[in-house]
Amino acid sequence: MPVYRDWDRLPALIAALAAQDRRDFELVLVDNEPGAGNPVPSLPDPGVPVRRVPCARPGAYAARNAGAARARGALLVFTDADCLPAADWLRRMARAAAEHPGRILAGPVDMLARPDPGAWEIFDTVRGIPQHVFLRRGYAATANLALAAALFARLGGFDPARLSGGDAEFCRRARGRGVTLHLVPGARVAHPARRCQADLARKARRIKGGQVASGPWPGRIAWILRSLAPPLREALAYLVSPYPAAWRLTACRIRLLLWGTELAELGRLLILRQPPERR
Repeated sequence: MPVYRDWDRLPALIAALAAQDRRDFELVLVDNEPGAGNPVPSLPDPGVPVRRVPCARPGAYAARNAGAARARGALLVFTDADCLPAADWLRRMARAAAEHPGRILAGPVDMLARPDPGAWEIFDTVRGIPQHVFLRRGYAATANLALAAALFARLGGFDPARLSGGDAEFCRRARGRGVTLHLVPGARVAHPARRCQADLARKARRIKGGQVASGPWPGRIAWILRSLAPPLREALAYLVSPYPAAWRLTACRIRLLLWGTELAELGRLLILRQPPERR
């Protein structure tokens, strides 16, 4: 798990890992800002070995590579500092790895909203992290991803230069080498929905930076052109989602607002030549 200024979220995550019904694992926390003096809260004891690995190179994918290089297990399982794995998560991933060797495994990511969410939280819930949709497109999010350590090494790990979108690039590179992806429906993690504009705007900027500031130029140009068009296809997906009508309309409205954020980020990256967002 890469950690960048999110140490305050770790107690909930580690409590969820302490409740795992399979205990033969280690926890590798990758400090993606070593030496910054970030306050580390008192963490619960998960009952398994915990190691804090430094990674000075910016970006969660560089951090994941650093953690994978230090991991001692045969199976690598990735999640994020703000996720809450179900108690049977690791057991189900390990069983799927034994039943489907040589594959990249992905589990569902369930968005959690409060009983009376605001507009931004509603949007993040409706948008979600739909792993089953991602898998149809040939990739999966690292919020809930697993594969054999030997396979990860053979594929060369994540692209450490990417600050966003490295999971998609990794999975598509793996598929190009004949590796298939497999959904593990029971291996679930929860993800609290983002509650404020600042958090969602930051994510929008980070994703846009990953699309247009890294990777081969043909793909970057395609993303630039696509970014200039209103996100109508995404809004249509919200309109046909199973959520209440008011939530669907709210999600469409917020998505249009975030499109403005993305256009501003394009100008910041391409015209002002400023560095991409890393959080």
